[in-house]
Amino acid sequence: MTTERSGWLRAVLVPLLVLEACTAIEPARVALPSLERRDEIAHADLDEVHRLYVDERGRVDYPALKRNPGRLERYYLWLANESPDNTPWRFPTREDELAYWINAYNASVLVAVVRRYPLGSVTHVRAPLPLHALNDKIGFFYLQHFVLGGETVNLYSLENSILRERYRDPRIHFAINCASAGCPRLPREAFTARRLDQQLDRETQRFFDDPRNLRFDHDLGTVYLSPILDWYAADFIQWLAEEHPERPADLLSYVSLYAPPEHRAALLRARTEGYEIVFPPYDWALNDQAAKDPDHEERPGSIAGHEARDAPH
Repeated sequence: MTTERSGWLRAVLVPLLVLEACTAIEPARVALPSLERRDEIAHADLDEVHRLYVDERGRVDYPALKRNPGRLERYYLWLANESPDNTPWRFPTREDELAYWINAYNASVLVAVVRRYPLGSVTHVRAPLPLHALNDKIGFFYLQHFVLGGETVNLYSLENSILRERYRDPRIHFAINCASAGCPRLPREAFTARRLDQQLDRETQRFFDDPRNLRFDHDLGTVYLSPILDWYAADFIQWLAEEHPERPADLLSYVSLYAPPEHRAALLRARTEGYEIVFPPYDWALNDQAAKDPDHEERPGSIAGHEARDAPH
């Protein structure tokens, strides 16, 4: 991007971001239980939302959730009042903090979608022109702001300035869900401090057990990976170099740590024979139970037939 274009974009975007920050998605005024309790119990409302409205494939029953938003709105009100930043004594461990922020991301996305539903994709949340024409993710990821611990934050900052910058655990990428079919599948439970490491391992393993995210064409010498591995490649490679210096610091080496056993020989073959890594187009269709099956067969190398789009960041 040229200096002139970059300066022009900042001149347009910054005032809009400032204006939008004044119009955050406010919590509904619902009855909030006593906050004098352990925070793992506080996640019970979101846990119940996931249990009732998320299926085994991570798709959400948005019509039913829109008709019955009480638990979700109550949880969002709790998030709005408390966070590791403004009430740190309630989050004594790193796991308490990280579980909060992951749940805050997932719950904020649900709140935003439910309040706008029916919605075919998060890309349909439009930014003012010409911003939407430049990037159709700006409206959802940048210009919607949420109240967390008394402060307003957008999804871009929550992911990049808090989750990625503070915690530097690439498994986070398989735990947060942006309401899109190409995302890691939303689990049927909230994340909790006590089980966080186990849950993050489980979701990362489940991600690579899904042919949408990892598959091989040995005739073509190609391995297909989710674009998430491309967008955040530096996170995976840096973590691998620091935590497993005995392993090659590349994407396939990271994947092999979590891929199911039946894929490990194929991954080794792909690495030793120098397979091409292809990142198929991302599917931004809403992860809606009422929508067409997102896993229907399409041409090789595509994900649900959607054209390629940039990452939200």
